[in-house]
Amino acid sequence: MHISLGEERLGLARWGRVVAGLLALLFAMTAWAADDLKLATTTSTENSGLLGVILPKFEAKYGGKVRVIAVGTGAALKIGEKGDADVLLVHARSLEDKFMAAGFGSVRKDVMYNDFIIVGPKSDPAGVRGSKDVIAAMKKISASGAKFVSRGDESGTHQMEKDYWKTAGVEAKGAWYVSAGQGMGQVLTMAGQLEGYTLTDRATYAAYKDKTGLETLVEGDPKMFNPYGVIAVNPQKHPGINNKGAMAFVDWLTSAEGRKAIVDFKINGVQMFFLPK
Repeated sequence: MHISLGEERLGLARWGRVVAGLLALLFAMTAWAADDLKLATTTSTENSGLLGVILPKFEAKYGGKVRVIAVGTGAALKIGEKGDADVLLVHARSLEDKFMAAGFGSVRKDVMYNDFIIVGPKSDPAGVRGSKDVIAAMKKISASGAKFVSRGDESGTHQMEKDYWKTAGVEAKGAWYVSAGQGMGQVLTMAGQLEGYTLTDRATYAAYKDKTGLETLVEGDPKMFNPYGVIAVNPQKHPGINNKGAMAFVDWLTSAEGRKAIVDFKINGVQMFFLPK
């Protein structure tokens, strides 16, 4: 089959356009990836459903994608220390303060709060129902021999739980104490299966309540206050991070629009997170 010079040139031109198109697509994909924002956060913000509601609002304004790394707060801060995330949304103030003091964060702002609760089986073998004294309740749970399922993952919830045991003078170990090393959703599921107790943030419990059969037994103690903060990782420590995106997220989350998105988040019609004064 004879192909004329004109046809050959036309074919080459078409291939040139195809290659150029592929290169443009590759460039666009690379640019998009460069604009993506890596958010390391506690599992409670994801398990509760909060991120699924607020992040699309931010992404629509930001123009990039937020890549979520949902782990315990301790692990999220470690990720930030290594520069493997651009921004953090966490809830362990003492650890956050250490992170900032060490220079790993450039900016930290209060975002929201809710509270911790102790949940357990309807039968309540430890007899803690209705208590507003978390330390007394922890003592009764350990003395009863009933199962207690711990996050065991150095998360903000686990840090608070360890503080409660220390204050109660209880050594948390033995057959009654189950260290799961899992996120909040998995721990609630496990506690339901074992008909045991656990410490949880209220929002994740609300999202998992119907799946577990657990009931709220201890609440209302001021010691169960649970504040969240947002931290931009310090670009002076890690020049390769997306600092522009991190600051955009910090600013949006604490803006009127971001604050409204937080307070508008409800589970079964009940507000889950509240704004700092």
